[in-house]
Amino acid sequence: MVFRILVLCLILLIVEIYAFQALRTLVKPKWMLVAYQVISLLVLVFIVYSFMQFDRTVGQTRQTMLTTGLMLLVYVPKMILALVLLGEDIFRIGAGSVNYFAYYDNTTDFLASRRKFISQVGLGLAAVPFLSLIYGVTIGKYNYKVIKQRIFYADLPDAFDGFKITHISDIHSGSFDNPDKINYAIDLINEQNSDMILFTGDIVNTDAREMHPWIDTFNRIQKHEFGKFSVLGNHDYGEYVTWPSEREKEDNFQAIKDLHGQIDFKLLLNENTLIKKGTDKIALVGVENWGNNFRKAGDINLASADLAKEDFKILMSHDPSHWEYEVKNHEKHFHLTLSGHTHGMQFGIEIPGYIKWSLAQYVYKQWAGLYENMGRYVYVNRGFGFHAYPGRVGIMPEITVIELKKGKNVT
Repeated sequence: MVFRILVLCLILLIVEIYAFQALRTLVKPKWMLVAYQVISLLVLVFIVYSFMQFDRTVGQTRQTMLTTGLMLLVYVPKMILALVLLGEDIFRIGAGSVNYFAYYDNTTDFLASRRKFISQVGLGLAAVPFLSLIYGVTIGKYNYKVIKQRIFYADLPDAFDGFKITHISDIHSGSFDNPDKINYAIDLINEQNSDMILFTGDIVNTDAREMHPWIDTFNRIQKHEFGKFSVLGNHDYGEYVTWPSEREKEDNFQAIKDLHGQIDFKLLLNENTLIKKGTDKIALVGVENWGNNFRKAGDINLASADLAKEDFKILMSHDPSHWEYEVKNHEKHFHLTLSGHTHGMQFGIEIPGYIKWSLAQYVYKQWAGLYENMGRYVYVNRGFGFHAYPGRVGIMPEITVIELKKGKNVT
């Protein structure tokens, strides 16, 4: 632990040195350079102090989210700047070595002077994440997008051709700070006029009380003809804080489960229910959280014990790694799995048809959108809320509308 802290301090020191060098190349008044150093020191002290005050019996608070946001806002641009100047230093060392050893030129300085143009380029590049992170905190975190997806199945029961499902995930109500924006999102949900709405977990960050101010708001979600169903996510088990007693932890867990009923959602706990339309039916299966690196409370075999392979099945499972490790090749053949969990790490680049990138892709094989394996699909919702970093850059909060269609899919 001490070694890691020392390594982190060394990295931050190098980043600060490079950032100051870039500023010194462009800014000449001494008082401005001194002011920059003082402000940088005060920001660092504030960040370190805030993290040292973290109380594991409370968990994430507005203060910790503010600190995380400030840390990213300050150090991501500085790291970009440091990388640019490091690249220049590698070039300067290489050029100096060639001059010294190849041409035996000892009359000039080994290292050429730092070029003002490179510092300008570095600051320009650093401005991109700086402005993006500001946007993410002020606008991006509530910039809801309705994403529509049509999926074809040859064995879809005829009556469900055109059946529409609204899918939301990762509410994280403890992070909300703007009732008007949440009400706007609820209006978007209602405007979809779907047949059914499904919520795939993480109603809170940790504590059931986080949802209490928002119960009336989420009760504005209109009744859907074929129901409102939900499952639990990893944050719903209260495992990211230290509880005074096991009893209080269990009471909180029960209170979180009760929240689903209070907003008129039927919580599925390793069980299934049949959705009937005329003489046709599909099975909706809901499992508790199953994560490769998180709690494995989900039991897909128990949840589908009374179902046959031939039944058309929709599975709700919070963590998409469940699909990767257990679901996609399961003998019961789950046609569609709906997940969330990743948030797309709330940071990335998405230009439909051109680029789709996030650090999340290095952790999860399925991290945002639709994926297919031998006619079985998983859709990973990018999340309704936000957590840890109080913003979103490039990966916007999502309300998904999935339409089931009869027929062969054309990709």
